[in-house]
Amino acid sequence: MQLRQFQVDAFTNRLFGGNPAAVVPLTEWLDDATLQAVAMENQLSETAFFVAEGDGYRLRWFTPTREVDLCGHATLASAHVLYAHLDRDDPEVRFHTRSGVLTVRPDGRELWMDFPAAPAETATAPPALVSGLGSAPSAVLAADDWLAVFEDADGVRALAPDMAQLATLDRRGVIVTAPGDGDSDFVSRFFAPRYGIPEDPVTGSAHCTLAPYWAERLGRDTLRARQISARGGEVACRVADGRVRIGGRAVTFLDGRITLPDA
Repeated sequence: MQLRQFQVDAFTNRLFGGNPAAVVPLTEWLDDATLQAVAMENQLSETAFFVAEGDGYRLRWFTPTREVDLCGHATLASAHVLYAHLDRDDPEVRFHTRSGVLTVRPDGRELWMDFPAAPAETATAPPALVSGLGSAPSAVLAADDWLAVFEDADGVRALAPDMAQLATLDRRGVIVTAPGDGDSDFVSRFFAPRYGIPEDPVTGSAHCTLAPYWAERLGRDTLRARQISARGGEVACRVADGRVRIGGRAVTFLDGRITLPDA
């Protein structure tokens, strides 16, 4: 059995930047063990699979170790594949997911996703968070992820976390953030060792928490963000009515075939 697979660098306008995601269009679902095995073989932070359904597509995301409820960069990559390679030309694509219906619209060179906001609340930092980061944040909040706020971008860049300690925490991952320096309103990094992702290059779903936090702190609902991982990436955000619109660009690195054993 041969399947077409794309590898797309999301939240960037250049190859070898942003966050790479594998995208596998399917005509029908394979069993979950095979989907997970493909994601494990790819060894990317996410592999996305989609099948046409109703007025759109059923979309699922897998890390190398498990299926997840929400992934931004692999959603962006999936929409990019539909528009750039699979002849999609209507003004919106609808993805049916474990997090509800997610829509993506092209706007110039960017693709804009409509995601549910996940605002964080002030929380007490567990000891493993501070010791795992190796530096005490100025504030700690919690939503689906821990959100650790630092005073400046240099403090975020300098972090060299102990992944074994962060893996003991009880949430999906750890977002670290600080005010931007230069061309961004804020910067961030994201660590999710529990999910097989020590550091994610660019994390769209983390901006469901980051954007509401910075919109309130800065007093405006349109923001430009930079994730300052080694690869780096740019994320645009608009906050309104309990939703976060997340915009970015994507480029195709690979268009190929994978071979699976016949059932």
